[in-house]
Amino acid sequence: MAYYRSVGDLPPTRHTALRDADGKIRYEELMGEEGFSSDSSLLYHAGVPSAIVDSRVWELPDLATEPNHPLKPRHLRLHDVEAGGDPVTGRRLVLGNGDVRIGYVVTDAASPYYRNAVGDECVYVEAGTGTVETLFGVLPYRAGDYVVIPRSTTHRWVPSDMENTAGEPLTRLYAIEGNSHITPPKRYLSRFGQFLEHAPYCERDLHGPAEPTHGEGTDVEVLVKHRGNGPSGLAGTRLTYATHPFDVVGWDGCLYPYTFNIDDYMPITGKVHQPPPVHQVFEGYNFVVCNFLPRKVDYHPQSIPVPYYHSNVDSDEVMFYVGGDYEARKGSGIGIGSISLHPGGYAHGPQPGAYERSIGVHEFDETAVMVDTFRPLELGEAALATEDPAYAWTWAGRGPEAGGDAVFSNS
Repeated sequence: MAYYRSVGDLPPTRHTALRDADGKIRYEELMGEEGFSSDSSLLYHAGVPSAIVDSRVWELPDLATEPNHPLKPRHLRLHDVEAGGDPVTGRRLVLGNGDVRIGYVVTDAASPYYRNAVGDECVYVEAGTGTVETLFGVLPYRAGDYVVIPRSTTHRWVPSDMENTAGEPLTRLYAIEGNSHITPPKRYLSRFGQFLEHAPYCERDLHGPAEPTHGEGTDVEVLVKHRGNGPSGLAGTRLTYATHPFDVVGWDGCLYPYTFNIDDYMPITGKVHQPPPVHQVFEGYNFVVCNFLPRKVDYHPQSIPVPYYHSNVDSDEVMFYVGGDYEARKGSGIGIGSISLHPGGYAHGPQPGAYERSIGVHEFDETAVMVDTFRPLELGEAALATEDPAYAWTWAGRGPEAGGDAVFSNS
């Protein structure tokens, strides 16, 4: 992201000595993408950033997947996922393929120090407040934030110790983990990297760290997820560092974690129904992230505001419903906290009755996060544990479980 920031103490010229008040040298680290040929930042450490004293295996959480076979649309109830664990090791795999994994966790516990060396993470905060401590500095988070964390950024999630009226932990995280970098769409940016006027958000909406994080201590353990040769292609290691990884006294550059709140996105609307790319917010290799927000809808007198039936022949579509009342899914059982998976090879669209009801509607009150993937998604253990088996048959009003006689409400 070519948006320069400077935080803390820096020497006037890069790759030159920076010393503290007692004359002790600071250690410069270049953190950069694509082999010194893309965005980077320079960080200045009090200790040697490569000094490790131990390395042991970290057994990753269950990342096994099952194909969506036989092929059908799926409804997953993520609010059936039990609270537990922390924001990193407590994530439960919902969906995944070789390009992206989607996990979910409900927690009020702080995570270990963690680094994803496989790809960037884009974590949507469904609920809760807290901070993400990183070696670049601290990021406060709140409901509606996307927290974008570049590959190999050491960080720690620290939820606020608040509970809702039911006594359940407040922080609910929907983690989109790429095997690539996750960036604003290229069509939103100038050839030099500035957001263009037609983009639905801009640099003012991105909130990076404002000051360094000062961590103290020795023999600090960091969990590292990295490339491996197992069935998932991933492996885990516990690295123990001689000095605290949060010993950065200053940094500058164009690579750093940031938050972007979904409410700062400006929906694009039209005279007739607009296709999903107008809702795009981020892109990774072989996948995109979109968000659907409360908005005024189509203003042609005969327009049909809900989506037309469509076969997105190259993609699987995943919708996570996080607010409002999603018009196209009424009568399907989908509600807040639901996921719908509509795979490539299957034409999908509004539930019965929604098509007709939408004519003459002037605005929608709905909030959803969508991930489209260009390779088929498989089902993780959290998907298998939370599926609504009736969903696939709701368009027809009957299904095999009822011997072909089941009738579903469209209200």
